Amino acid sequence: MASYARRLQKIGSSMLVSLPANWVRQNQLKKGDTILMELGNDNSIAILPSKDRNGIIKGFGIDYPARVIDILINQLFGAYLLGYDNIRIKARAPIDYEDREKILNATGKLVGLEIVDEDSLNINFQFLIDVSSLDAAKILRRMNAIIKGMMRDGLRAIVSKDTKIIKLIVRRDDEIDRQYFLLVRLIRSAMLNQRIARKLNLSNIDILDYRVAASHLESAGDYVSEFSSSIPKLWGTGIGNEIVEAGMIVDSMQHRSISAFIAKDNLLSEEVVKMYLKFSDLSVSIKEKSTKGSQYDPNISILNCVYSMDRIAKCWVDIADLVKPGYPKSQI
Repeated sequence: MASYARRLQKIGSSMLVSLPANWVRQNQLKKGDTILMELGNDNSIAILPSKDRNGIIKGFGIDYPARVIDILINQLFGAYLLGYDNIRIKARAPIDYEDREKILNATGKLVGLEIVDEDSLNINFQFLIDVSSLDAAKILRRMNAIIKGMMRDGLRAIVSKDTKIIKLIVRRDDEIDRQYFLLVRLIRSAMLNQRIARKLNLSNIDILDYRVAASHLESAGDYVSEFSSSIPKLWGTGIGNEIVEAGMIVDSMQHRSISAFIAKDNLLSEEVVKMYLKFSDLSVSIKEKSTKGSQYDPNISILNCVYSMDRIAKCWVDIADLVKPGYPKSQI
């Protein structure tokens, strides 16, 4: 990052400062052009060329056919996550119907990416959401709410023995992935464009922390889905109440962990760690009971269930650990 020193000059009642010649030349500015000035919360001033108003990134082209269609889909996801607003698949020969269906099914996980033009040789996608209108904290809360609902429905299914609930839980994991990809795209855009970062009110360390927190939330969604899939094997083991009790502790950890992260609340962060110790004690007790055995082979099923819950609980501990010591403490 280049640094320039300038002396303030007073002309009439205004204070003026000259702009670096290299910066003016690189942004192709001339006399009479408009520039944008933004005031930061840290009392800094950012000067931006008006052409950078939206921070739009140029389009990205992907050639078809690819050696493997999954490689092409990975390129599409990569371009989306890097913040490209326009993505075009260009073919030398008509795109195969099955490949086209795989591409369209995959892009269903990419929020805001829509087809704006399509023929036998091209599929043009465009990201139709204004990045500056997005809020990282809101997306994180949305992911959190979906996972919380999945976990609570799983605990209900242990008691109700309703297989339909379990199927719905597993399906909701796809929505977590959609929100995760959107959040990663937003974070990467903020890393590449400081103007976006300022609008989101995110410092460099905040951007990094949100990326890590999003990853833990996405993993937690997978673990909750895994936990829910193992629930039918618990029916008849006689240990469902203990599993539900442990699950409620994990649920409380989740609430405090996300609240601590967003509010930067050190007190809540410490509570999450204490609650994990309580969960660990209860899980040891459950494991001991599981060794008694029965015709339903609870040893394996119960251990797998506890293991999944432990991985979920550790995600909440890891997110709580992102809260730096010394941050303000508040009450929920």
